[in-house]
Amino acid sequence: MERKVMRYGNSFRIKMTDALKQIGLEQGDTVQMDVNQASGEIVIKKATKVTLPQNISTDFLDNLTEVISEYDETLKCMKDR
Repeated sequence: MERKVMRYGNSFRIKMTDALKQIGLEQGDTVQMDVNQASGEIVIKKATKVTLPQNISTDFLDNLTEVISEYDETLKCMKDR
């Protein structure tokens, strides 16, 4: 699938409605985007919604996310031991 990048005000846009529908995205959905500058790839995934148990605060989840992001490579290495 090949598309042309167009200007939209101060932004760029790419029409990719068909591709987004193929992965189940609809208007209003939240996505996760990962950019790999080395390969020039952008990966777009539908974000998963997580419902926390009542006794877990959102602050805990935010802190956990920061730790996982900061020590991602270390955690991956530990997993394989």
